[in-house]
Amino acid sequence: MPNIKPISDLKNYTAVVSEVKYGSRVYLTKNGHGNITMIDMQELDEIEKELAIYKFKYEMAVAEKSIREEGTISADDLEAELGVG
Repeated sequence: MPNIKPISDLKNYTAVVSEVKYGSRVYLTKNGHGNITMIDMQELDEIEKELAIYKFKYEMAVAEKSIREEGTISADDLEAELGVG
């Protein structure tokens, strides 16, 4: 069950922070609408790592599709196109 509190509960910051644990976020509302989420740092790090992996896999899929559809060029052609060498 989500742990939802009004942002005014931050007046007792220590009590609110003590409720934040791995897998147990605290959602703070302002005027009855979601405003801020407090999340455990380890959980946030893991989410960011998963996101980075997802982005990498997506970019690899895009590159593989480009290779299949457009092909590749040789290193010599690349150098010539870049004006290197």
